[in-house]
Amino acid sequence: MNRLLLICAAFVLFTITAFRTTLPIEPALNKVRDEPKHIKWLTIQEAYALTQKKPKKFVVDVYTDWCGWCKVMDRETFSKPAIVDYVNQNYYAVRFNAEQTGDVTLGNQTFKYISGGSRGVHELAAALLKNQMSYPTTVFLDEKFNLIQPIPGYLEPRTFHQIITYFGKNYHQKEPFDQYKAGTYKEFQSALTAGR
Repeated sequence: MNRLLLICAAFVLFTITAFRTTLPIEPALNKVRDEPKHIKWLTIQEAYALTQKKPKKFVVDVYTDWCGWCKVMDRETFSKPAIVDYVNQNYYAVRFNAEQTGDVTLGNQTFKYISGGSRGVHELAAALLKNQMSYPTTVFLDEKFNLIQPIPGYLEPRTFHQIITYFGKNYHQKEPFDQYKAGTYKEFQSALTAGR
């Protein structure tokens, strides 16, 4: 009888110990599941090096520290899960400060900061924006670092999603953007409207 009682006590103790060790793990798993997704931003040099090994298109967010609409785009557009997922899968995402002062070397070419007036500009920003300095501007480049198109101004989530899918799957080579928005885009639209 004592032996049976001892076995039952050991079983109960074992069960309680096993149950207690799983409690702290569950909240940690929930925390990981609930963390928001983020775009994997790279420097232009990192993205350029990566595309030499695994070619992908580029989306470049050209901004300045003082640009209010740049901050709104960070908060409202670049945080949407459907946008984060699509950008991370289909592009090398780059953030580039148009007023940064450090040199940038890509391949055999070095771009420098040019001071002027109260604010200067980086040569690479000027090249990406075709000397039309406006912030924010989203620049799309192909896998070989050729300019597809710069798009100036704040882009709300729906418009940005339309644009990244348009360039991401080369629809820009097949049909005009307005035609794409009215027809082909519908297959991508559900991801954005589903709250992802």
